[in-house]
Amino acid sequence: MYFRKFKIWVIAIVLIGLLLGINLAVQQKLDKVIKQEKLVDEAVEDKGLPPMVAFTTVALGGFRGILADLLWLRAGALQEDGKYFELVQLASWITKLQPKFTAATSFLAWNMAYNISVTFQDPQDRWRWVQRGIELIRDEGLNYNANDPKLYQQLGWIYQHKMGNTLDDAQKYYKYQIAKEMQRAFGGVADPDWEALKKAPKSFVEFRKLHPEKEYWNKIRNAGYRDDTSLNGAFRDTGLLPENLKKVLTAEEAAELETFLRAIWLRDYYKIRPEIVIEINKQYGKLDWRASESYAIYWATLGNMYSPNRFSIECDRMISQSLKETFIGGRMLFPEKIPSENFILVPNLDIADAVRESFLLAAKRNDFAHSFKSALDNFMIDAIVILYSYGREKKSREYFNIMRKERGSFDKRFQNFDKFIVSQWEEDMKDGSYKQAHDLISGLIYTAAIYVAYDDHAAGEAHLKLAQMAYERYGKSFKDVERMQLPPFAQMKKEIVLMVMRQFPKLAPRLQAVIQEERNSK
Repeated sequence: MYFRKFKIWVIAIVLIGLLLGINLAVQQKLDKVIKQEKLVDEAVEDKGLPPMVAFTTVALGGFRGILADLLWLRAGALQEDGKYFELVQLASWITKLQPKFTAATSFLAWNMAYNISVTFQDPQDRWRWVQRGIELIRDEGLNYNANDPKLYQQLGWIYQHKMGNTLDDAQKYYKYQIAKEMQRAFGGVADPDWEALKKAPKSFVEFRKLHPEKEYWNKIRNAGYRDDTSLNGAFRDTGLLPENLKKVLTAEEAAELETFLRAIWLRDYYKIRPEIVIEINKQYGKLDWRASESYAIYWATLGNMYSPNRFSIECDRMISQSLKETFIGGRMLFPEKIPSENFILVPNLDIADAVRESFLLAAKRNDFAHSFKSALDNFMIDAIVILYSYGREKKSREYFNIMRKERGSFDKRFQNFDKFIVSQWEEDMKDGSYKQAHDLISGLIYTAAIYVAYDDHAAGEAHLKLAQMAYERYGKSFKDVERMQLPPFAQMKKEIVLMVMRQFPKLAPRLQAVIQEERNSK
């Protein structure tokens, strides 16, 4: 009896080994065919997996999905128990095991950025989880699925909705962190030289071909940077070329090296390609690349580029919506030009026509979907008010006349320009969003500053009083909702006046005199 059982076990083990061997052989042949025929992207390497997972993956071959399912179960159990930190690694392994299952990558990223992040009270902790969600799609999902517009759209959604919107209590902290991180990558400036970054070599191999001389690299090694990793690390710590390198290199060599290191930092780490940024700026107008909406536009643009149809309705919608939000409040102003949580948002008025064109193009490419037309009408109404509030009355009237021509026969709001402006101001203060209120108040302060600069103090004071009244009315409506609270009125006033002085240097002395008089009167 014992011998018979032993024999059965031996036969079973041999059969299992034989089946695994056959499965492995078939899987290897399939992988070879996949690579040769380019049926999908290059096979995913199992780098970074623990030895046991890597061994099991190779042994199972075509049964990778089973292992992925086990990891899904493990991830679900961890989340239910509130043990979140192992989930980052599990999400990475699941993505590697099932690289073409992009819905899984999207869900895992969304889960970290939305569900897990809000379980923490500290904004710093929330920000870390939002970052993990971004990194899963940006660094892994898109690495395996560069032609999937859905992944681009999902990545852009985190920037547009999670960080750009006001629904999360930590939304101001997210905006500040993006601005701080990107301005550091830009070298401490708000807008880097994108053309220079575009022309810079794309790798150390290319850069070394431009500088084959030993003396050049000896100077870098003698400064303490023995390899590319140490040089990159030192540069990215501060976002600037280390001072000891500036001392041993000529000014031209230092500038060239810094531009190169900055370019590969943006390309390799942030996956930001300067040539795409340049094209976006050309197409829509100059964006503030410290703002979250700019990156929603960037990723949706790539989604359209790599989509089989060269456009995607989800990406089209994201571009038009994010452009609208950029027009409403897409420029960030900081005290002393250093990113901080005490920022204010002001409109990017120069992209108004680009926003309108983006809605019209999206509607045309998507069979004139009603949602795009409705969104365009809402944008036009907002634009009329914002343009007027910021002293662009001619453009405001141009947009009003377009709407009157299209809707005046059945929409009585578009019969009289002045009445329309007043009624919209009242409506925005009553039901408007954070950005709408922010922009209306900022626009009134802006117009007041222009009037004062031209010695029309009565008109300036009237606009400033209206801004103060609107500020107080909005503040009462949201006094118990911290994330919806505007910056202090005095700060908004100061930053807007400084912006006007920078935009119109000839008016600066007049405004400076008014500011000084105000200080002396206190």
